[in-house]
Amino acid sequence: MINVDVVLDSEGILRSCQVSGHAGAGPRNGDVVCAAVSVLSRTALRTLSKIEGVTARGKAPERGELFMEIDYTEACLAQVAGITAFLLEGLVSVSEEFPEHCCVRIQRERR
Repeated sequence: MINVDVVLDSEGILRSCQVSGHAGAGPRNGDVVCAAVSVLSRTALRTLSKIEGVTARGKAPERGELFMEIDYTEACLAQVAGITAFLLEGLVSVSEEFPEHCCVRIQRERR
């Protein structure tokens, strides 16, 4: 089971995302659920890290583990909001399609 824990700020913008585990939906290097979650999370991190005004910190210490945390300025709010929406829509879609292999939990920081 892949567990994805997403933390949004009070505006609904991504603050952090922790991905851990293995889906077990297919053979190693052939698991579509793992591939989907990996592509979504890694692409979000790489895209965020290229935006001026965003500080993105991320690590993937081993297979099946990824953590990202971001800070952003007001000037790039719209871009970060768009990437947040894309990431969440993708992750939730995977978890709805494969609920026995992927669980997404979203929490919102309070002001």
